[in-house]
Amino acid sequence: MSVPARTRKRAVLAAVSTALLAAAGLGATGAAAAPPAGAAGEPTEVSTLSTGWSIPWGVSWLPDASAALVTERDSFGLFSVTPDGTRTELGTVPESETTGGEGGLMGVAADPEWETNHRVYVMHTSSEGNRIARMTWDGSSLGEYTVLLDGIAKNRYHNGGRLAFGPDGYLYATTGDAQDSALAQDENSLNGKILRMTTDGEPAPDNPFGNHVYSLGHRNPQGIAFDAQGRLWEAELGENTHDELNLIKPGANYGWPQCEGDCEEPGTTGPKYTWSTAEASPSGIAVVDNAVYMASLRGERLWRIPLDEDSEEVGEAKAFYVGTYGRLRSATKVPGAEELWLSTTNADGNGGRPPGSDTLLRVTIG
Repeated sequence: MSVPARTRKRAVLAAVSTALLAAAGLGATGAAAAPPAGAAGEPTEVSTLSTGWSIPWGVSWLPDASAALVTERDSFGLFSVTPDGTRTELGTVPESETTGGEGGLMGVAADPEWETNHRVYVMHTSSEGNRIARMTWDGSSLGEYTVLLDGIAKNRYHNGGRLAFGPDGYLYATTGDAQDSALAQDENSLNGKILRMTTDGEPAPDNPFGNHVYSLGHRNPQGIAFDAQGRLWEAELGENTHDELNLIKPGANYGWPQCEGDCEEPGTTGPKYTWSTAEASPSGIAVVDNAVYMASLRGERLWRIPLDEDSEEVGEAKAFYVGTYGRLRSATKVPGAEELWLSTTNADGNGGRPPGSDTLLRVTIG
């Protein structure tokens, strides 16, 4: 597949940026280099919030900002972490199992009405496939496990797994193609999609295809976040050449498997930005101060992509902490603050570090 000029330009610029960072002592994997001082609107300070984790995957703040919910992928544990880093295990999600790769307990989202209903939503792998379930946490116990949506095919890789509530009050979920790329183009399949549903697991009433599907043509979407204008952004792992940042529109087709990266196929929507897979392999994203922050796995860095409030274009991406903290999994905005939390995922089999070696980091945006 030919690489369009726009993508080639971005790859060259990113390579130059990476080389400059490496020259500054920030490029060696696992190096303890000091984080770069950020300009206005950029990361300025990093501190360790919590240690002793093993593959923390999903992070979701409670609406009252008293704590964030955090999942561990392979232990199936659900935890709360307060703003000062105090960690409490709430329990485990039943009927969970791993896939020997990327599956397990993945995304988590607190109900917008959590203060009255204490509901928590999770996406996890089970014996028959991936599913979305609801539980309650009343402050002392985790229970009332209820399956809301199943039938999402699983595989060792490409399970998607992110959950987030939109400003419309509906629950959004990302699903991978389960290593069967044809599913991504099937409007009746739950795989290779972004799904949108009610809190009871029913399709949102105005979904474009009359089912759970909100957008299609995705390979392995891992990050979703809404900006101040209510727009939905999504980060997606490519196959061998290009990872993507997409602006999601209802009913839009993002091209996989016909396209990876920029797409000119009729009826498809191309990404707003692309990277080489060595520079990114994106996971979670967050929007802070009108910029998307994208955690990168293989790329072992945090990308900042400026947004334009008045158009759908994005600015040039800039990388931070290259190789400093290893593989980064989740990026989550802190409510009411110009901060985000990052989680590492160095104990996931690709990071080469033992269980308990992962951390939660607090990043201040200047």
